Amino acid sequence: MVNRHQEIGNGNRRVTVREGANHALLDDVAKQIIEQLQEDGRRPYASIGKAVGLSEAAVRQRVQRLLDAGVMQIVAVTDPLQLGFPRQAMIGLRTDGDLEPVADRLAEFEEIDYVVITAGSFDLLAEVVCRNDAHLLEILQKLRGVPGVLSTEAFVYLKLRKQTYSWGTA
Repeated sequence: MVNRHQEIGNGNRRVTVREGANHALLDDVAKQIIEQLQEDGRRPYASIGKAVGLSEAAVRQRVQRLLDAGVMQIVAVTDPLQLGFPRQAMIGLRTDGDLEPVADRLAEFEEIDYVVITAGSFDLLAEVVCRNDAHLLEILQKLRGVPGVLSTEAFVYLKLRKQTYSWGTA
């Protein structure tokens, strides 16, 4: 198994990307635990244990293994509007050359919360959360200065209709 550690944003948060992760971690009980936490990330391990037929200690150990393996994260999901970030946008980027270094560079931007390599008319998509339109323009200018970026196209969010993290497990 290959581990790649990458510092994101201001360095206070570390995301571990595990290539070739061991899918043996995802037995039926692990999937049930994940689904319980998707419903409520603060659900007590004792309650989860009752729901899935394990002790609190066993749930704690399994959750820690899932976290360590990079299978899941437990985070607080915030409303950017209420935190003073009323402008959100998805930015499509066209690049030349190797996509990986460009994607890695984008992941370093504090304002970017989502970066994916895609197939289609854009090579990369990046979601940004901004203080205002001037901040969005500043980010676009910085993105256009990243080596390998040929062009950007911003899709400004006017209204969020649905956002969910409870898609369950396969």
